[in-house]
Amino acid sequence: MSSPFTHQFSQPGHPDYPHLLTPLDLGHTTLRNRVVMGSIHSKLEDRRKDLPKLAAYFAERAKGGVALSVTGGFSPNRTGWLLPFGGTMNNRSFADAHRVVTDAVHEHDGKIAMQILHAGRYGYHPFVKSASRRKSPISPFRPRAFSAREIDRTATDFAKAAALAKRGGYDGVEIMGSEGYLINQMITARTNTRDDAWGGTAEKRMRFPVEIVRRTRELVGDDFIVMYRQSLLDLVDDAQSWDETVELALKLQQAGVSIINTGIGWHEARVPTIVTSVPRAAFVAHTARLREALEEHDAVVPVVASNRINTPEVAEGIVASGQADLVSMARPLLADPDFVAKAAERRSDEIITCIACNQACLDHTFKNQRASCMLNPRAGHETELVLLPTQRAKRVAVVGAGPAGLAAAVELAGRGHRVELFEADETIGGQFKLAARIPGKEEFVETLRYYTRMLEVRGVTVHLGRRADVEDLRPFEEVVLATGVEPRVPSIPGLGSGVGPTVLRYDEVVGGGAEIGHTVAVLGAGGIGFDVSEFLLHDPHESLEHWMQRWGVTDPALERGGLTTKVQAPPRRQVYLLQRKHSAHGKGLGKTTGWVHRQTLKDSGVDFVGGVTYDRVDREGLHVTVRSSEKDDAGEELLLKVDTIVLCTGQESVRDLVEPLEAAGVTTHVIGGADVAAELDAKRAIKQATELAARL
Repeated sequence: MSSPFTHQFSQPGHPDYPHLLTPLDLGHTTLRNRVVMGSIHSKLEDRRKDLPKLAAYFAERAKGGVALSVTGGFSPNRTGWLLPFGGTMNNRSFADAHRVVTDAVHEHDGKIAMQILHAGRYGYHPFVKSASRRKSPISPFRPRAFSAREIDRTATDFAKAAALAKRGGYDGVEIMGSEGYLINQMITARTNTRDDAWGGTAEKRMRFPVEIVRRTRELVGDDFIVMYRQSLLDLVDDAQSWDETVELALKLQQAGVSIINTGIGWHEARVPTIVTSVPRAAFVAHTARLREALEEHDAVVPVVASNRINTPEVAEGIVASGQADLVSMARPLLADPDFVAKAAERRSDEIITCIACNQACLDHTFKNQRASCMLNPRAGHETELVLLPTQRAKRVAVVGAGPAGLAAAVELAGRGHRVELFEADETIGGQFKLAARIPGKEEFVETLRYYTRMLEVRGVTVHLGRRADVEDLRPFEEVVLATGVEPRVPSIPGLGSGVGPTVLRYDEVVGGGAEIGHTVAVLGAGGIGFDVSEFLLHDPHESLEHWMQRWGVTDPALERGGLTTKVQAPPRRQVYLLQRKHSAHGKGLGKTTGWVHRQTLKDSGVDFVGGVTYDRVDREGLHVTVRSSEKDDAGEELLLKVDTIVLCTGQESVRDLVEPLEAAGVTTHVIGGADVAAELDAKRAIKQATELAARL
């Protein structure tokens, strides 16, 4: 729910965040603080009928203190579409319709910029065009090469789109020159093989973005923000050199940019840049380096740091140290639209910290679904999922303090209900508590920190170490059962006999204290199987230096694009990851994160085995039959001489209280894993809990 306080977002000399909350004078306008909400495609941009929802979405962030919000990308013309009939800013009628968005932001004294993005060869439609005919690895459509005249016309289309954005009430535009979209495709030899006025040399390749900015400034005048998102680290082969990056920034400044925003990595890069395993502020040194280079050339243009910045403390440190003038955060402001307000009011411990899980934001975006947030299901649904104060406070019991139970208790209490939370364990967290122990998922502990604090703030009575029964729950008007799941133990001959390899459930392994051998068979290759494998192979809290070595990231001044050879440490264990399915391991993992997990395990020497039938466990080890396909009747018998077997073979709902409560006439609601046992499904659990809280 929104803060009840009167917000003051410009607070120079603030005791905690004196630099982050200081205004920035751009000459023709002033940003009230240094927080930018970076662009993320919400799916509300593509249809005019969704503009009121987009307005509510950005208004909530403006109300929460964001100085400058940036929309998802709008194409300047048809060839630039990301998807067929995607959002396009190319006519006055559509520009005028955007007044509902810009007026909503201005009502809360915020500013908003429209991102102009041409997908180039990343477009997912048959009209794709790019610098050359080189096909993208992430789109099935091979682009046609622009003619020289078409490139010139496209540069003008960018400028016209910016002028239309101004007509629609926007305070500025962001020209998308990063992430591998068209401008990147034009400025690198990797994708620009032209030998005309738009290619052949670095100077000629840079002409396209410089012309876009120059023509834009001519059309919009001086009283309009022109932000350029520049790729500082491409993380692909045959990319820009660092000297070329600096040269382009200087040219852009001369052409009229107001702000340079940081972009990191192309979408086709083999290096993760935004998932939770990426260390916080991993790339800010590149922003600092560009800022220093601009100062050396007396180019005074504010520079924005981005990527994996998710707390006001980290953001303050970046601005205070002079590494950047502003900080861009997209997903953190999906998670908590009141991020700035809470920081300003010295309530940072109440911020819902983005954990970079990507499950409801970028995974949705890349599946052409509306973006939201696992921890804040209201994001993108502000007009539909509304949490208003209740008309009549009820006495409500919530049983289970996993993600579903915590969300239900906090949101119900936030609406004014009298809530008591019962948890059989001595601590809150449920499956999330285990997730926070996985290397690369350390951020998950921030979610438990948030819920712990909000249970206190909203006055929830918490009973830890208490397994509620019907008599405990009978006095309540409503009971919410969020009792979660328990691991499923498969039926395999010899399993649990005490003979042969040690057999452990995943919770026994990740929970700590279990003795695990050097050679391990992990049964089940879903999300939990992957998490357990990473737990067995890596230490938590990886340093930035080690992370860069493991992924082969280096100084772009040494190697174009910042890529070098990976340096892998010897694996701690030999791990076999087995599954019954014949499909690729990890096929059901998140669209934007699954490849990272697969590559991590592959680099760590994990042996992926599919099409497995578990035959028996005996003194020799685990006996399996491996079939190459479903039509393979015979298969190959294998003996895995392992020390330990870890069971990640599914889960079962804990529903022991459902029937007794219903028999006692107690109004009962079942949510989360207790409702449907689906591993790693906190997204559904929290959304279900929030929707229930809105109804009761």
